[in-house]
Amino acid sequence: MEINTTMLFNRLNLFNLFVLLLFMLQLAVTPNAISEEKELPLWEIGLGVAPLSMPSYRGSRNQELYTIPMPYIDYRGAFLRADREGIRGLVYDSDRIRLDFSGDGAIASTTDKEGPRRGMPDLDPVLEFGPSINFIFYESPRTRIRLRMPLRAAVATDFSSVYHIGWKFHPDLSFDINELVLGWNVGAALGPIIADNKYHAFYYDVEERYATDFREQYRSGGGYSGTSLTITASQRFNNIWTGIFVRYDNLSGATFIDSPLVETRHSFMAGLGVAYIFRTSKRTVPAGRDDF
Repeated sequence: MEINTTMLFNRLNLFNLFVLLLFMLQLAVTPNAISEEKELPLWEIGLGVAPLSMPSYRGSRNQELYTIPMPYIDYRGAFLRADREGIRGLVYDSDRIRLDFSGDGAIASTTDKEGPRRGMPDLDPVLEFGPSINFIFYESPRTRIRLRMPLRAAVATDFSSVYHIGWKFHPDLSFDINELVLGWNVGAALGPIIADNKYHAFYYDVEERYATDFREQYRSGGGYSGTSLTITASQRFNNIWTGIFVRYDNLSGATFIDSPLVETRHSFMAGLGVAYIFRTSKRTVPAGRDDF
């Protein structure tokens, strides 16, 4: 396994950094117990650092290590929210159903000279955005169980143009428990990934011009794209926030599993973040369900 420890600023452009920051924003918050009487700052901001380990793409054996600056943002607006769910716009909210818009993404990947993509173009960075309908099955001051169903359009860019690369649907059943062990807030999310053939083609197709003796021509189909399990833990110590995440993807049965670019059915991603919160709004708002 090749580990590249070069600092991110020497390897990636600003778009890649933006995608990584968007990913880390989904972790950078400390849940609080729901309390209708509790007042919390409208916003809190901080800055920290986060080492991340992730594959070049799901199915690649090439694991890369990045160290990035990590923002801590907690914004409790009526429509715009920034918290452990990421940055999103809230469209509809009721006791059992919520509709919002949110994003995700993937960083650019430089082709491994010894890997199955050698001789092929680098993978451009990807940004995903779309609506999500969320069903809340159970909610208490300490526990929340939800079914989240985000559907996102994906675009990639080579910085001379932006092009659509398909659609991805990633429903998951999520469990969040406040102060489970020694004050740590723990969450877990499990669910399948489904994408169209255009999305799979971006990562796993081999065009005729790139076919070789060791890499046959391949065309992906749409459908099942594997299952992911993500586990997170976070805790806040006064003005210091710390968080950990681990994600495992199993690609067994994926429609692209026979692609010559797939080296393994298992994909691992992990990260650790520590941030110092240096500024807090003087204006307060009532604590809501997002401050779980």
